[in-house]
Amino acid sequence: MNQAIEIPKRPARHFLPENFTVTSWAELKPYFEKLLQSNINSVGELKTWLRHRSELEAIISEDMGWRYIRMTCYTDNEEYTKSYHQFVQEIQPENAPYSDQLNKKVLDSPFLKELENQPGYGIMVRNLKKEVELFREENIPLMTEITTDTQKYASISGAMTVELGGQELTLQQASVMLQSTDRAKREEAYHKIAARRLQDKTTLDELFTKLVGLRHQVARNAGFANFRDYMFKAYGRFDYTPKDCFDFHEAIASEVVPILNDLSLERKKKLKVDTLRPWDKAVDADGKQPLKAFEDGKDLTEKSIQCFKNLDPYLGNCLSVMKEMGHLDLESRKGKAPGGYNYPLAEIGVPFIFMNATSTMRDMTTIMHEGGHAVHNFLTKDLELNDFKSPPMEVAELASMAMELISMDQWQIFFPTDEELKRAKRDQLEDIIETLPWVATIDKFQHWIYENPAHSAEDRKQNWNRIFDEFADTITDWSGLQEAKDYLWQKQLHLYEVPFYYIEYGMAQLGAIAVWRNFKQNKQKGLAGYMQALRLGYLKSIPEIYAAANVKFDFSKGYIKELMDFVKVELKAVE
Repeated sequence: MNQAIEIPKRPARHFLPENFTVTSWAELKPYFEKLLQSNINSVGELKTWLRHRSELEAIISEDMGWRYIRMTCYTDNEEYTKSYHQFVQEIQPENAPYSDQLNKKVLDSPFLKELENQPGYGIMVRNLKKEVELFREENIPLMTEITTDTQKYASISGAMTVELGGQELTLQQASVMLQSTDRAKREEAYHKIAARRLQDKTTLDELFTKLVGLRHQVARNAGFANFRDYMFKAYGRFDYTPKDCFDFHEAIASEVVPILNDLSLERKKKLKVDTLRPWDKAVDADGKQPLKAFEDGKDLTEKSIQCFKNLDPYLGNCLSVMKEMGHLDLESRKGKAPGGYNYPLAEIGVPFIFMNATSTMRDMTTIMHEGGHAVHNFLTKDLELNDFKSPPMEVAELASMAMELISMDQWQIFFPTDEELKRAKRDQLEDIIETLPWVATIDKFQHWIYENPAHSAEDRKQNWNRIFDEFADTITDWSGLQEAKDYLWQKQLHLYEVPFYYIEYGMAQLGAIAVWRNFKQNKQKGLAGYMQALRLGYLKSIPEIYAAANVKFDFSKGYIKELMDFVKVELKAVE
């Protein structure tokens, strides 16, 4: 198998030396100066100049990527943390004003008009204008402080462990016990995990309050009323507004929460419990042992490659290349940051997948998800400019969430018996019903937070509970667990690390259901449409990219009802 794998080579450099590595700003500065001082006398020279800038940015981006990857893989390694902070504190702040000047140089070019009608360039120019509009010199030190403080969340969370059954476990490892058929063990695990989180509640509360204040100041400096409005511009949300998000919240409450209630009531009856408690939510409702999709990281890797390969040889090859290059770190361990991600590496074009796998089905779907992101990176790696390879998050998450559903076609690799396979598919579809309300909860909470930046910790607690209750099922009993519920939001790393990056999961989940519906109707055509959309990178607008996959970018109540009706039919089919 290894002989058939062709490891991508880094593209030849045309602007920087082949042996150049990022060490300090002093080493980078001459290349920014050269770009600024270059004369651009034709549309051809402008295209060459843009390619040179893209090359420089790809080298810098990849260097930062590796520093971030090493730091999150080993949060207890001081050298890795120091290396990342050196980039954030010494290179990024110097880079920012030069990037602004380069943006202005492009926008001032008389040859730009000739480029704007070519694929991708119109989108790129729109983004450059947005960057120029947002840039403020006084925000550079604030951004540095925010990035540095943001990483404290990973360090605090990565250090959290509990003792269960005489073993020290990460919270990810301990959460596997929430699937135990022994209710007493589930309850013990729940209380220990909750208690461990609450140990740091004040520290995390204070950190979040500081981040909210810094972010609000950044927004005000840039002329925005609040950080929400600033981030909508920063994320390039040209295709929808906060009002559309509020409509999404309402549609989820109307069309999805009632299904969530039905599923919770069904679970309560099947478990034969007087009250459904939070530690009853992950166990198999029929009392079966937890599904085990793989043995260890190696087994997960091999099965995932086979799953992708069976869908399409190209997809399998993407993961095989990452395996051969050492771009997979999948297993949970102490000192590793929480969560999972796919990190695009801009120059080589082969991303890195980071995960905290234990043995659960959720871990298996996580690599399907991150693998979708990875495939996206492979499909766009040969596009001409870095800007073209960086689609908006609503598109990026379509790639990952659709792969979770499309890959179900090959899940017999993980679940060889018909009974296990049906259980796995049902769990996945129920997860959609749980995910959409949680997305609405986190998103609505963020809108409130940044519309009310001067709120107190008590205000935050009250409004969190108010919003949580809007989208939670009414069956689960939280009595005696109020403090754990009060601080449940602290487990959501997006609130700390990537504010306002969450609604995309909801929008993309709807798109993913539609992609999967196409795939079920015609596998070849459905997969081709999915891959065609991903190949577009950011050459087109969000609605145009969704249209390339033969789905709608739509989160109206009517459309959500249509998709939920489809999911209910599919749930019935795997009973």
